[in-house]
Amino acid sequence: MRYQHTLKQEVTVSGIGLHTGRMINMRLKPAPRDTGIIFIRTDRGNAEIKACINSVVDTTFATNLGFNGVRVGTVEHLLSALAGLNIDNLYVELDGSEVPIMDGSAFVFTQKITETGIAKQAKKISCLRIIKPFSIEEEFCQIAVTPYEGTKVTYRIHHNHPAFGEQKMSIDITGTNFIKELAPARTYGFLKDVNLLRSKGLARGGSLENALVLGENGVINKNKIRFKDEFVRHKILDAIGDISLLGLPIYGHIIANKAGHALNIKFIKKLLSFKDAWEIVSEPCISPSHSALAASI
Repeated sequence: MRYQHTLKQEVTVSGIGLHTGRMINMRLKPAPRDTGIIFIRTDRGNAEIKACINSVVDTTFATNLGFNGVRVGTVEHLLSALAGLNIDNLYVELDGSEVPIMDGSAFVFTQKITETGIAKQAKKISCLRIIKPFSIEEEFCQIAVTPYEGTKVTYRIHHNHPAFGEQKMSIDITGTNFIKELAPARTYGFLKDVNLLRSKGLARGGSLENALVLGENGVINKNKIRFKDEFVRHKILDAIGDISLLGLPIYGHIIANKAGHALNIKFIKKLLSFKDAWEIVSEPCISPSHSALAASI
């Protein structure tokens, strides 16, 4: 059985927005139990946007949330870090419209959070436990979930590119595994797409410092890749962030093939409507790897 968590104290992070190209200051602030994750746009009169599936307004090359005409973009890496570390309640203050991209991974977020410390709160959290297989398919992309004693993700991607073809990975999601195996994996893109993205007002802050870029013959970044299968690891990182918008930890085995943000969100919505596939329980969600990080409050 797991308890809710927040931060022990405030964390400040500043960096460029991947798509806006603007410098953004972000503060992660402890929040009371049962708050959830709340984004606050300090440059828009402290407008609040709750991190939940109903707040998703766009999934074009990122997951973007909005409420009453105010938006916050590229939330998936931060949400993934929070989900991976079991942070349930948090205020995320931003003075811009996008979460900073940092190095293109969740590494900085997880590092800052673990250095600051995680606080256990005096309220238990329930889980969405899968009791029947469920799947969704769109063209050549699929996501399925099956019953499993824990939280596991299996992911496959395939690109018709000389640098790599197929990459696959299967991993049980724990705090330790997330920090070591997933958080450092960076986002990636193709050099041939850069001009098109920028013509649409996207990727204005993208660079070799915050993304792996694939040219015709391979990765053009001078710094080496962090994992031989870094691309699929990042896809799992993205999926964890998107699926956290369920609002409850998921207890099951997620299996994805060539999925992305749009299909991740469709999967969540359809799963929630297919009520025979899951139940809300409080017994699972044991995460002993976090016991050393959290202090009761």
